[in-house]
Amino acid sequence: MNDDGRITVDPALMGGRPCIRGMRITVSNVLEMLAAGESAEEILRAFPWLEPEDIPACLAYAAWRMQEQELLLPTSA
Repeated sequence: MNDDGRITVDPALMGGRPCIRGMRITVSNVLEMLAAGESAEEILRAFPWLEPEDIPACLAYAAWRMQEQELLLPTSA
C-alpha cells in the first residue's frame, strides 16, 4: 500500500481502528457513507476538516486490507 500518512492507526485513538490523519473519523465511517450512496462531495461537506485526497485513501486502504487471506484453523472433532 502507498503509505502517504493519510491513514493512521493509534491504539490510543478510536480503539486502534484506522483513522484519517490522526483525527477521530475512521476509515469505516467514510466507507459506510460511500456504501450508503453518499458522494465524496457530500462527505466533505459533512466533515469539512477532511481533504479530497482522504476519500480515495480510504478506498485504497480498504482494497489493501481485502488482499489479506483468511486462514481457517482446524478444529478438533
